[in-house]
Amino acid sequence: MSFGFPELAAIRLGFGLSPLMPPPADVDAVLSGPAMAGPGPEAMTTDMARDLATRMRSGLHARREGKPEPPEAVAADRKLGTLPVEDLRRRVIRALDDPIGFGERLVQFWSDHFTIRSVGKANHALALAFVDEAIRPHLNGRFEDMFIAADTHPMMLVYLDQISSRGPGSPFARNRPKRHFGLNENLAREALELHSLGAGAGYGQDDVRELAELLTGLRFSHQHGFAYDPTWAEPGAETVLGRDYGGMRRGGLDDIRAAFRDIARRPETALHLSRKLAVHFVSDDPSPDLVEAMAATWRDSGGDLPQVYRVLASHPDLASGLRQKVRQPFDLCVAGLRALGVRGEQIAALDLPGFRRVAWNPIEVMGQPWGRPKGPDGWPEAADAWIAPQTLAARINWSLRIPRLLLKDLPDPREMLVSAFGGTQSAELAWAVPKAESAAEGVALILASGDFNRR
Repeated sequence: MSFGFPELAAIRLGFGLSPLMPPPADVDAVLSGPAMAGPGPEAMTTDMARDLATRMRSGLHARREGKPEPPEAVAADRKLGTLPVEDLRRRVIRALDDPIGFGERLVQFWSDHFTIRSVGKANHALALAFVDEAIRPHLNGRFEDMFIAADTHPMMLVYLDQISSRGPGSPFARNRPKRHFGLNENLAREALELHSLGAGAGYGQDDVRELAELLTGLRFSHQHGFAYDPTWAEPGAETVLGRDYGGMRRGGLDDIRAAFRDIARRPETALHLSRKLAVHFVSDDPSPDLVEAMAATWRDSGGDLPQVYRVLASHPDLASGLRQKVRQPFDLCVAGLRALGVRGEQIAALDLPGFRRVAWNPIEVMGQPWGRPKGPDGWPEAADAWIAPQTLAARINWSLRIPRLLLKDLPDPREMLVSAFGGTQSAELAWAVPKAESAAEGVALILASGDFNRR
């Protein structure tokens, strides 16, 4: 069977084909996706997150003092407790209803690239604000703007312990000579190693330390908000990758932003991020031709992401690499629901336990607990990280249970074979599905197949 660019783009760059909407007609249609994936009316902000955390903590203070919790504190505590599940629901709904899919795939990619993890209920809303403030607004712009927004966002400062970092020679530390205030290098190290240049890209420990000293002064608390505090900052100039920042200049956030812009514009960043995009969307081992084509456009355009996306979407490797990427659990869940013809409104109508059964619990059992990656390097890309006996059994179980849980009438498997694959299915699957003894068996065979689990 034959297929064309629309089917290929939907499967490889989006969340798969749907019987409810046509696939993107061409590269320009694909590239309209990121512009549609900006913050929506439901977006969380840092100020909203601070308010929820402050109200929740007022209840904790009341309990410590033996007083009744204020109703607003109880409501905030309840909302924060369910917020991670509702965040997943929101992301599933947007992915299901996105006619292109590429924009929401990029939200997933960049949110994982700039990994954060909410530790403690008080920060659950801040984790949502991170995506809505640092990732979504910059999907269709320059990488340096996303880099600055992400690595100076309050959630990143909390996650990588930047809020505990003080310059050893800062006024704050000098005024407290009997107490030790250490320099925390976490954010500086991840900014260089994970978020931009990549490991082994020619920077050294001195660069990490100097950048860490430059970042001192960034502070955040739910009570006082985000600020640059010069009393926390290490005085004097800092040299990062051969360039000086601070010293006699105005300093503060301007110098931090300048350093991040310079790092973002380096050729090592172009190569590292181009390869990472190629690995995520095309192959665990992408061709040098694809990576260099993307990196060259990155360098020539100053990190203009839409131009880099265009190279990715129009490169021949997109077709030749079909079925070389294993769908991660979130992607599989969304792709399966799309293939079944499920709409976002159906997911929105589920009660909380029902949504947990459909998505929250399954993707955790498949190995990707929502919002809880193990480390700052995010989720793995390699196929063997996702396909193991236990996680494979979870994928099969989801394929058997969820269609019947959500749909009164299952689709005809023979029709679903066409609408879900658009001609890309293997001869083996095309032979097996019509021989299924029931609609439930045929649908499960499609969703659990290697064809569907790989894109």
